[in-house]
Amino acid sequence: MNQDARRRLEELLDREIETARLLTATLAAERSALTGDSSEAVRQRADEKVRLLETLDGLENERGKLWAAAGVAPAAGVAPAAGVGAAAGVGDSSGITQRWRALLALMAGCRTANEVNGYIIHVRQHQIRQLMDIVRGAPSAIYGPNGRTFATSPRALAQA
Repeated sequence: MNQDARRRLEELLDREIETARLLTATLAAERSALTGDSSEAVRQRADEKVRLLETLDGLENERGKLWAAAGVAPAAGVAPAAGVGAAAGVGDSSGITQRWRALLALMAGCRTANEVNGYIIHVRQHQIRQLMDIVRGAPSAIYGPNGRTFATSPRALAQA
């Protein structure tokens, strides 16, 4: 791999890393918004997350083209950066390999944060469904003194 291609790949990986860091911060802000009471804040964080994911997707496509131009076709389970490092005649201390590992670590953290946020959304949806059932007067399961559940039919809080 020539120096120009190597430099372009390092710069691209740096942009991906910065975008992944922004995504990490956005996911943390989204988690805070999800546990708050502002639907507008949730929408704004979700919009920002989508924008960052689209940016990462574009950068990933660009990186794939750079790797292909460098003649790197990684095998399954092998980091493409390792192939680039080998093609460039450098070992694991390569800046490309270090950047690749940093990017993978950041993206793994983003995946975990996104899963946590998804769980929060799921719990909130369940709570809203329960509240709507109470408002509509739908039967609900409650616990008796012996710990068993049974359905009751309370009066509706509101009727149309």
